[in-house]
Amino acid sequence: MKLIVIDMQKALMDDALYNFDGLIENTVKIIEVARENHIEVIYVQHDAGPGTGFSVGDEAFEIADEVAPRAGEKTFVKTINSCFGNKEFAAYLEAAKDETLMVVGLQTNFCIDATVKSAFERGYHVIIPEGTNSTFDNPYMTGETTCAYYFNEVWPDLFAECVSMDEAMALIQKQKSLKR
Repeated sequence: MKLIVIDMQKALMDDALYNFDGLIENTVKIIEVARENHIEVIYVQHDAGPGTGFSVGDEAFEIADEVAPRAGEKTFVKTINSCFGNKEFAAYLEAAKDETLMVVGLQTNFCIDATVKSAFERGYHVIIPEGTNSTFDNPYMTGETTCAYYFNEVWPDLFAECVSMDEAMALIQKQKSLKR
């Protein structure tokens, strides 16, 4: 199992996100439990291109302090919604031969959804812990409705296993015992 933390960047970490405080709390907890149980944490950042203010070298591009990677943790940069658009990321996961990816981050209806579906198409078992992804309100749905729609309707039984935080932490701990 690997934990993939997507686009938790300063530009997107805004209290206008649905369940902002819960998102941070849950994501920090999942990262801590993964590290404690020797599950690799991999970060992916979105680069919108030079001059956008959301590109390599820009402060807004940096990963938010609350969830920042530790020394030695891998970080990849993507320029499209799916993390698999980064060929090095895709090759790294393929070489690791892990079949399970736990996915957290931003935004539910963009990069999280695209990555979940791309991972599924590549044969990965995808796990999404409840309350570890979020998005903003849009003209059609609130962030809350969007998150509930993907977590309860789009992903389960098709693309991902959607679980509670307690179930996610138990799955991480189970992986550690399988490594022994």
